[in-house]
Parts: sequence; C-alpha cells; structure tokens
Amino acid sequence: MTRTIAVFVFPGFQLQDASGPLAAFEVANALQASTYRLKVIASEGGPVRSSCGVSIVAEPLTRSPVDTLIVSGGCGKVEASVSKTTLTYIRNTEKRARRTASVCTGAFILAAAGLLDGKRATTHWAHVNEFKRAYPDVRVEPDQIFIRDGTIWTSAGITAGIDLALALIAEDLGEEITKRVAQELVVYWRRPAGQSQFSALLEIDRPGRFSPVLSWARERLHEALSVDRLAERAAMSPRNFARSFSEETGLTPAKAIERLRLEVAREQVEGGHEPLDTIASRTGFREADRMRKAFIRAFGQPPQVLRRLAKDRNG
Repeated sequence: MTRTIAVFVFPGFQLQDASGPLAAFEVANALQASTYRLKVIASEGGPVRSSCGVSIVAEPLTRSPVDTLIVSGGCGKVEASVSKTTLTYIRNTEKRARRTASVCTGAFILAAAGLLDGKRATTHWAHVNEFKRAYPDVRVEPDQIFIRDGTIWTSAGITAGIDLALALIAEDLGEEITKRVAQELVVYWRRPAGQSQFSALLEIDRPGRFSPVLSWARERLHEALSVDRLAERAAMSPRNFARSFSEETGLTPAKAIERLRLEVAREQVEGGHEPLDTIASRTGFREADRMRKAFIRAFGQPPQVLRRLAKDRNG
C-alpha cells in the first residue's frame, strides 16, 4: 500500500521544515519501494517562496486522500494561521487522514485550526511563550523534540522535523528500516521524543541583564545556588529577582540552574568515563540517583544509556 505524505507550505515557510521530512521519506522509499507518495501542497498551486528566498513548486489543495499531513513552519505562519482556505483544508483533511503533524511553528497553524485544543503539543523553544499566549487551551511542553497526542504529532524546530519523520517511518516500517534511513541521512537514530530541545539551554544564557549571573552560576554548579544567593549576586531582592528572571527567560531560577547542571553533566557523561557519582557531585546533583531522575525528565534516558549511545555514535 502506498501512503500519500502531503507537506503543506505557505509564503515564508522554513525550507528545511519541508525538505527535512521529505528527504527522510525519500530515503525510506529507496529502501522499501512504493511505500510513500510525496507531494508538496499550498493554498494556491505553483511556486511558493520560502523564508530564505528559494521557491518550491506546490500542488493546489484538493480533496484527494492524504495518509499523513505535515504542516511546515516559518515566518509566514501568522498569515497562514488566519487564512480561511488553509484552516478549512487542514480541519477537513485531519478528519480523513491517519495522521496530522507539524514542524516547528507549524503548530501555530494546527492550533489556529482548533486541532490542538486540550492536547499536548510542542513547538520551537523560541516561540513557546508566544504560543502559550496565543493558544492557552493547548498543553504546551517546551522541552520535547516531538509529541504525539492521539493522531496529532507536533515537533520542535527545523531538524526536529527529521526526528518526527523518522518516528512516523518507524511506526509504518519498523525500527530496522528507520535506522537505515537515519544512517543514510547521517543523523542520530531516533532521538527520544522526550529528549530536551538543547537549544533551549542557549536561550537562558542569551545576552541580557541576567547573563552575568548565569555565567557566574555555571562556574559554581557544585555549590548551593538558591534564589536568595542568585538575587544577591544580581543586587536585587529575591522576590524581584525571581519575577524579573522568569519574565525575561521564561524559566524559574531553579529550573534554569537545573538546565545548566543538566547541560554540563550531559557533556561530561557523554564525553568521558568518570563515575556518575563524581559527575553528579561536581555538577550539583550531589547523588547519582538524583541526577538519573533529572536526566530521565529532561532527556527521556538515564545517564548510562546516553553514555552508551554516545560511545556507539563515536565508534
């Protein structure tokens, strides 16, 4: 059975949001012929200009059956989210399709169509706060690479679209084919859905008034880093510091420190052979079990598994 994969684009779409998943399905077709029929669709057929200036030729919208609809993201998401033609097509297609998915800020379009109300979803970390304000009925989980809630799949920024496609391929064809697709694309073989968006760690340390405090804290992860101590370093009252920090970074101070600890601990777990107790103590988790629980929450895997996977990747 040949399944139709339709990737929806719009003026200002992000090119890799579309090309990444398409490449994954293309390789799957090469490994198992006639599995997928691939097409790019848009509200109007013809060339559709991406945000980088490169155009892609799309087919017009039709009522032809679609197995999987994937909505790309991009800077044109706002206009696409208010297009009656677009939203009507997505709603109608979702009712008939086996799966509906989004890449990056394509989640805004699914949400505008009402498909994410009451559901778990994710999007690019840089747009999470905007998304929450616009669609408060969606249960946003910003630390996820991709999320499946029933027949609706959402994924994080750009390259996470490839992770999403690999998960869809695995559902259709199994893990062995998926592994070969990943090898052909030279990408990590199926990052777990629960793995944290690593770029979010960069967001909390972006240039700003709290950057010096975070840089200072990063050098002292083995120490107790309470809100009171961080506020003292920032020359602010604890209450004002906590409120201002959360407004600027989108995280509580405690969550930000945990992410810094996770970032450094993961580097040391994957890059060396030191005992986990030593790494836990050095990065402020104090105990290996406490670090293990934090890793599972953030990355979906315990430290031992991530170390083994890193070793496998590096040969």
